[in-house]
Amino acid sequence: MAAYNVKHERPKVGVGVFVLSDDHPNCILVGKRKGSTGAGKYALPGGHLEFGESWEDCGRRETFEETGLRLKKVRFSTVVNAIVPEENYHYITLFVQGYVDPQHMAEPSNLEPDKCEGWQWVDWDRFLPLEDLFEPLRVVRKASYDPFHQHTAST
Repeated sequence: MAAYNVKHERPKVGVGVFVLSDDHPNCILVGKRKGSTGAGKYALPGGHLEFGESWEDCGRRETFEETGLRLKKVRFSTVVNAIVPEENYHYITLFVQGYVDPQHMAEPSNLEPDKCEGWQWVDWDRFLPLEDLFEPLRVVRKASYDPFHQHTAST
């Protein structure tokens, strides 16, 4: 009976974005986090899903706010359940992917320098080590998900 009296936090909902570019084949955009959970780890552009917002719109918005890049062909990619108990971190992270729209800025700018050290394109087949990845991206890599194939998967 005591377990019912304990207040439990609920998982939060995040959106991560696989930003793809015709100018950088087989690469995705990653940045090194700073100033929050996962500081020093590499992550995709993304953030919290706002009330009433679609996953795709959230991905477009977060990518633009963080990098200045506008995306086209944004679609659902995969979803993960990322939990780090010692950091009180539990997120359901919905991943979307989209291509940089070449009619606008083609390379990222670091528009949130208090949250990110900078952006870089990394080849998916020669990716960063698992231990260097922010938890949702680590879970995706560990599950062998590949954003360059048209399938979707969940873990």
